[in-house]
Formats: sequence, structure tokens, C-alpha cells
Amino acid sequence: MIDPPIESLLDKVDSKFTLVTLASKRARQINSYFNQLGEGLGAIVPPQVASVARKPLSIALEEIAAGKVRSGDPVADGAGEQDERAVVEGAVLDVVGGGSELDATDADAAEPAPSDPEQ
Repeated sequence: MIDPPIESLLDKVDSKFTLVTLASKRARQINSYFNQLGEGLGAIVPPQVASVARKPLSIALEEIAAGKVRSGDPVADGAGEQDERAVVEGAVLDVVGGGSELDATDADAAEPAPSDPEQ
């Protein structure tokens, strides 16, 4: 028997392909963690569950079953936070009165001087 059961693992992710990808990536991280032990401070996250398993893939599957590892798109997650921050900053500028419109003097100062083609 497989422990944890495949059915419980599939409940944690949206598809079996996501499960395989997530488990393999995490197993590689765990393997790298064990290989770099003794070399000083590491940048790799250690296993998140207490396990009797010795194989990195088994440990990764146990972490997924325990909910310690989740799948997600970090780029999309970060982009949502940036969009939210831009909306808040825009609202603050509107309230304070520092909108994005430029005065005529500011627009003239922002344009570069035309170059002389005869030189």
C-alpha cells in the first residue's frame, strides 16, 4: 500500500499532473538539502514533516498530504499584490490632490530640447 493514499493527495491539488510536478520539484529540493548538509548554512528549506521515510519523493508526498506544500503560480500571486498596491497608491494620490496630470510648466520642463541639425 502507498502511504499517503493517492486519493488524499489528489484532494490537495487540482490534477494528477500538478501532483506529479509538485512532488518531483519538492523531492529535488529535499535531495539538495540532504546533499548540502555539513556545508554550512543552506538556502534550501528542510523537510517540513517528521518522517521515517528515507526517499525524498516519499517525504515530498507526505508534505503534500500534510498541507505543508501547495502548488501555485508565484508570478501570478505577486502580480495581484502589485496591482492591489497600485490601486491603493492611486487612491491616495487622488485624495491628497497629487494626481497624475502634469501642469503646463512641468510638461515643458520634461521635454528635451530639440537638437540643432546644422552642427
